[in-house]
Amino acid sequence: MAEFSAEVFQNEFLSDGGTDVHAIVSVTCTGAGAAGAGAAAGAAASWGGTADAVGGGQVAEIVAVDTSGSMQGRNMEAAKHAAAVAVDQIPDGTLFAIIGGSHVATRIFPYPNARVPMVAMEPGARNEAKRAISTMSASGGTAISTWLRLADDLFATVPAAQKHLILLTDGKNESEPKMHLDQMITHVTGHFQCDARGVGDRWVVEELRKISTALLGTVDLIARPEDIAEDFAALVRKSMARGVADVDLRVWAPQGSQVLFVKQVAPEVDDLTRRRTEVNPLTSGFPTGAWADETRDYHVAVRVAAKPVGSEQLAARVQIAVGGEVQASGLVKAKWSDDSTLTARISPEVAHYTGQAELASAIQEGLAAKASGDEATATVKLGRAVQLAAETGNDEATSRLRKIVEVENEEEGTVRLKRNTAKLDEMALDTASTKTTRVRRA
Repeated sequence: MAEFSAEVFQNEFLSDGGTDVHAIVSVTCTGAGAAGAGAAAGAAASWGGTADAVGGGQVAEIVAVDTSGSMQGRNMEAAKHAAAVAVDQIPDGTLFAIIGGSHVATRIFPYPNARVPMVAMEPGARNEAKRAISTMSASGGTAISTWLRLADDLFATVPAAQKHLILLTDGKNESEPKMHLDQMITHVTGHFQCDARGVGDRWVVEELRKISTALLGTVDLIARPEDIAEDFAALVRKSMARGVADVDLRVWAPQGSQVLFVKQVAPEVDDLTRRRTEVNPLTSGFPTGAWADETRDYHVAVRVAAKPVGSEQLAARVQIAVGGEVQASGLVKAKWSDDSTLTARISPEVAHYTGQAELASAIQEGLAAKASGDEATATVKLGRAVQLAAETGNDEATSRLRKIVEVENEEEGTVRLKRNTAKLDEMALDTASTKTTRVRRA
């Protein structure tokens, strides 16, 4: 049985007239178990394309592989091998399907003429899926909205509480208007989670980040085709370790107050504010997706009405709800004081993660400015990123930044842009920009 705990870090003292309360809420899940544990009993005993093949499972996994013309050669062969490796990692009883994506999406397995849209994994289905994967070939353009639509249609046919898509592409979404992808992302948000991966240097980080952010997943670069299989295997293992589905972070705030924002700040930066749903007039819910045994940190900011010095109040109650049932909670407090030694203190956790969030923005804005030819803005932003990476102890970001800029003074953020930097180095910095380091506690 999974257990959740919540720990709050903050400076609860506000100066006279102060209104904004900031806290880091660290949430830990233990005993999550495997995804769909105990739900495989109703799975089909063999692959036969019958309706029995979709019974009983509580987890559904789809792998969508780019089969557009740009994938021809090493990328296509590596992607086929990776998809087969992923199939080997999917446990028996898990509902699954394979999609090939170009300017249209095709269900590779179960075969298009099968009477069921998804089947339960078992030895026969696994072997048949690999056979189907081996027949994939590269042709056509790239319209990712069609891949998301087909995945959504397939997921909608199965009674799984947990649905996960792995999406791989090597190119731009160039065979449809940008608005089509944006509209489809909006349409499928909340239906399933998606981890997106780009191979090589011809895809657009912003496109895949938009998909993965909306669908509670991650985006990353796979620099070499031969690394796709290892990454796919790790993604499936990670998905199958998420034994708790449908987890919400809830924030209660008193009447007259305002929730300014809710952000996940570790292990990655992800602004949840716009995903708000109303639980009741004073409580907001923010979906966090499925959980394994792990810890995630959240930055919660609430604006309350100012009170006289000496007053105290509960500024927020942060809860973790699983399937609508509250499992853990933490209290965010506010106390008004005229003692500047108390009110001037900044929580180390709040300071650390504020810097990490600014670091992600500085990297992304700096690289965007560099790409547009605005070297002055790029230099300022990436210089600030170097400074923040050093201040927050983010050694990985520092290492990646040094491939893009010459650092003259790390503490002051003085840098010069390097000439002829490798596009893969810029993409690696961009995709890793949201990954954070945890605060160092004594």
